[in-house]
Amino acid sequence: MKRRDFIKSSGAMLAGAILPVSIVEVVQAENAPKGSEDFTFAFISDSHLQQIKGTKFVRNWDMGLKKAVAECNLMNPRPDFILYGGDLGQLGKAAEIDHGAEILSALHSPMRMMLGEHDYYYDLGEHWSKRFGDKYYSFDHKGVHFIVLNSILTDEAWIHKWKTPEERMSTMAGLDDPNGSPFMVGKSQRAWLKNDLSKIAKETPIVVFSHSPLQKIYKGWNFWTDDAELIQEMLKPFDKVNVIYGHVHQIQYNQIGNIAFNSVMSTAWPWPYPSTYKQAKQYLPKMTIEMNRADPFFERDATGWQFIDIHSGRVDLNYQLPHNKNRTIAFNEKSGKPEDTKYQQGDKIPPQKHY
Repeated sequence: MKRRDFIKSSGAMLAGAILPVSIVEVVQAENAPKGSEDFTFAFISDSHLQQIKGTKFVRNWDMGLKKAVAECNLMNPRPDFILYGGDLGQLGKAAEIDHGAEILSALHSPMRMMLGEHDYYYDLGEHWSKRFGDKYYSFDHKGVHFIVLNSILTDEAWIHKWKTPEERMSTMAGLDDPNGSPFMVGKSQRAWLKNDLSKIAKETPIVVFSHSPLQKIYKGWNFWTDDAELIQEMLKPFDKVNVIYGHVHQIQYNQIGNIAFNSVMSTAWPWPYPSTYKQAKQYLPKMTIEMNRADPFFERDATGWQFIDIHSGRVDLNYQLPHNKNRTIAFNEKSGKPEDTKYQQGDKIPPQKHY
């Protein structure tokens, strides 16, 4: 099946929101790297499970994650693996991490985990690591090299200036708290990444999973990674690089040099917050990097889940949106950047309805 037909078919399948979702196999290009095979994987992120008391948790966030798990289990064919993109818990409590692990244990496909700041800044990821293992790592799958980074680190002085772990966690969890701190990958992890990439052929497709965006979008909301340019420079020599990130609770896509950036959504809530959230002076700030977005004024926009197709080293993201048209963001070989297959025409941003 041709790539264009795949995009049309996947959009039609998702538009009906009929499960199980059938994923159409895409034929690899003739010049695909040796050992390459077509495959799909699912991505669930930013569930922010929050404990109220004892075994009682915020129901909306629980149900968002449970729905994503159920839908992944109904996918046919089954995804090769499922990546969880960080922020499993809201305040980093062991009870929240354990509760999330229990829900995710119902998945029928192999699970890989990534750390978010809400999982980390209470106990600096100690309990998360006991449950899930390494905070950063890499693996190879069917001709693609995958890298999972811990991109939510910050400097030691900030980490240790707080009186209690609860105070540190609540500060970092704030949407626009001026006492927070920008994220970074950090020097030691950058050294690890340099060594990891030194073993990979330049024609091998690279997919980097990062909780923060590895680009500098908007510092006021910490859509920002301080050493983003250093990471981009390491990835520059490779032919096909895709960065897939969570954290922003929005649909975003962008191209910097050879790197295609695509965000994934949240199963909890969208950003910017609805108009009921009064702490922020402006609901839709001017971003450092202008992004196409679905509908930032719809309160449930950019909450959901997505399945991802790897086609000859490039990523297509298929978004299932509640009470909204589903969308596919696919890399356009002619323009050399990811584009919305339905709305985008050149640099046009789709019309946005103001609520």
